[in-house]
This record gives sequence, C-alpha cells and structure tokens, in this order.
Amino acid sequence: MAKKVMLITGGTRGIGLTTAKRFAKEGYAIAINGIEEAAGKEAVEEMKNQGYEAAFFYADVTKEEEVNSMMKAVAHEYGKIDVLINNAGGLGGRCPVEEMSTEFWNKVLDLNLNNPFYCTRAVIPYMKAAGGSIINITSIAAYNGGGPGIAAYAAAKAAILAFTRATAKEFIRYNIRVNAVSPGVVDTEFHSATNKEMMESWKQGIPAKRFGTPEDVANAMYFLASEESSYLVGEVIQINGGQDFR
Repeated sequence: MAKKVMLITGGTRGIGLTTAKRFAKEGYAIAINGIEEAAGKEAVEEMKNQGYEAAFFYADVTKEEEVNSMMKAVAHEYGKIDVLINNAGGLGGRCPVEEMSTEFWNKVLDLNLNNPFYCTRAVIPYMKAAGGSIINITSIAAYNGGGPGIAAYAAAKAAILAFTRATAKEFIRYNIRVNAVSPGVVDTEFHSATNKEMMESWKQGIPAKRFGTPEDVANAMYFLASEESSYLVGEVIQINGGQDFR
C-alpha cells in the first residue's frame, strides 16, 4: 500500500519539524514547506538519515500563487495529499492597537489567517477523491486575547476557530475532516524573545506547572489525523496544561 502523504507548512523547525518526524515515524511520506531553503534541506537530510521519506517544498504561504504552485508540486511528487497541517504562523511582534499601522495588521493576518485559507482552498481538489484530514493551529490567545500587544494575532487565531468549524461542515461530505489544536505556552523559539520573568509568571499560572513541548502538540495532531479520531469533525483540542482559556 502506498504511503500516506502529509504536507506541513512552516515545517523546518520547532513544532512543525517535530510534527513532521512524528508522522514520519508512523510511515508517512512528509512534504515540508518553508521559506528558508537551507533550513528545509537540513530538516529533510536529518529525516532521511533517520530512514524517513521527506522532501522540501519552498513557498511563501502568504502568497496564493506560490501556495497553488506548491500544492501542484507536492501532488505531482507523491500523487496525492492525505493530510495538510496549516502550521505556519507567527506573532509578528507586539504592538498596541493605538500605535499599530495598517501594514502591520495586514502582515499578521496574512501570516495567520490568509495563509491557512490559501492552503486549504488549494488542497481540496487533491483530497476530494479519497478524503483526508486538515489540521489548523489556533491559540489560547484566540480565547483570552493573549498578552500585551498581540491584538492582531489573537484576532487572526480567533478567526481560525470559525474557519475550522465552517470548513469542517463544508468538506465532511467529501470525507475530509477539518479540526484544530489550540496550544498554550509551548517551549519553542516562538517565545525566545519573551521576557524571562514574564515567562516564569506564566508558568506559575499553569496548573501542570510546566510549559508544553512540541511533542505534546505533535501527538495531538497525529491523533486528529488518525482513524482513532474519525468521528471528530470541527473539534479543537486544547493543549495548555490546564490553563483557563475562556
């Protein structure tokens, strides 16, 4: 039987690369997307050295033309796409709304909302025949507004919640399941620029008394893509150590 194929955006490091390895361990062929070719080639080489099947596909996922080209390239390489993980995203920096430029607002929404739209729209034709799974990444900030200066990011991630549920209902007739994960504070370079005292105060507010790991998120996403979650449609899994996210 041909291997299943998983495409992950922003997959060259952090949660993305950890997730790529998690799926590869289960026998998937992995298409890793990113915008840094050196990092992409390094990630693929590392995975191949571990006996996994992987390839790098360059595309800036905030640009719909590049997304469309990438999707065609992945489908041409593997003949199908079984799982899409819309992992690429980012804070874009912290900025109070009063000081925020329209350019900054649009940049953050491009990265966290428009890119999953472009990728989801582009992958559907390749999933319709045999079904598939799409997994989006939202955030605890979508529920509680997040920390100082991230209104644009929180708004984009909140929109992903509605996008996930709307597309889940729209695509289930093709046996395409759409779900999401909502991480709390995960110990990756995403938070590397955050004040250490602030990080420690966050940790004290987490009932589990630790930050999440990339593996925590990767395991949840593998579950959502597996047959073990076949009746989950439009679901959002909270990965936050017990933090109050409402």
